Amino acid sequence: MTNNDIFKKLRVALMLRDDQIVEILELVDFRISKSEIGAFFRDEKHENYVECGDQILRNFLNGLVIHLRGTKENPKNPNEVLAKHKAEIPKKEGFVPKSDFKPKTDFKSTTDFKKKPTSNKKKPEPKVQVVEKVKYNNGKNKK
Repeated sequence: MTNNDIFKKLRVALMLRDDQIVEILELVDFRISKSEIGAFFRDEKHENYVECGDQILRNFLNGLVIHLRGTKENPKNPNEVLAKHKAEIPKKEGFVPKSDFKPKTDFKSTTDFKKKPTSNKKKPEPKVQVVEKVKYNNGKNKK
């Protein structure tokens, strides 16, 4: 596993954008541009792909500790920081979050399991052909 893979997985797991990564690296006085960071996340076959060095990953991890935990003088709660990141992600239109699974608990007795469920399902309507069937003979004459 390369440094680029580790960097990508941390970015996805922590839901970080490129500008947030730049800010994290600035916490440890490491200056880097968004375009240089974008080169780390490209496919290995891409012409602008750059291999992430040990120094960049080390500084990112050190900055990430400060970003999540804070300093000794000003400590932070990491869960609150991650919740803030999650809240900053824009929601897509029409997106409905999945609700938690809640099992049904309104069973009358254990014998109800043996009964077949009744359903008021309508019979499916027959399929309507939109396009008529066409016979292809591929230029071969049949005798």
